[in-house]
Amino acid sequence: MDTSNQGRPSAAQASIPEGAADAAKNHGQQPGPQASLETLLAGIAAGSQDDFAAFYALTSRRVYGLARRVLIDAELSEDTTQEVYLQVWTNASRFDPSVGSPMAWLLTLAHRRAVDRVRSEQSSANREARFGAAMQEPDYDNVVDTVTQRLDAEAVVQCLDSLTDTQRESVRLAYYGGLTYREVAQRLSAAVPTIKSRIRDGLIRLKKCLGVNENAGEQL
Repeated sequence: MDTSNQGRPSAAQASIPEGAADAAKNHGQQPGPQASLETLLAGIAAGSQDDFAAFYALTSRRVYGLARRVLIDAELSEDTTQEVYLQVWTNASRFDPSVGSPMAWLLTLAHRRAVDRVRSEQSSANREARFGAAMQEPDYDNVVDTVTQRLDAEAVVQCLDSLTDTQRESVRLAYYGGLTYREVAQRLSAAVPTIKSRIRDGLIRLKKCLGVNENAGEQL
């Protein structure tokens, strides 16, 4: 086992060693079938780039095939495969032979990574769909709503003109100014019962003018 390359990167700087990646892609130097994946993992845990390259060459087709079955997309599958081997390089020491074989451990990593990528892509697509829906402007509905609101406002203005001056002022202060009966009374220097009577009579006139059913809600 070649352990000449012991310069293992820190967790924060972890990446697939450039030399190992190049060697892994050289199919003319793949190790023979007698190579032990468990032994290679031990070498990777010790920082051997050569063992990593050999492990990659022996197993990458299986990993890519699994990723492709889950993700369908070739580019996403390639990216996921590289992420799996980055995980192998940084976590090889966590492999426990008493739990399962090296290939089972590797394919479990690959399957989890592929499923995570599916969820990530779906979440991203959902966010884009929600954003797109929120940004859509229903021009026709907006126009109809605007016109309707404008006509309603104009009708109310016209009907307000049918009230007496005292009724109109009381209704405006209470319903458009947001004042209470007591505040309206103070503003107009009138008794609270008088203000209540003006507002009640004014609302009755407004309802009749606007064609509001007397049995409809009591709020204007």
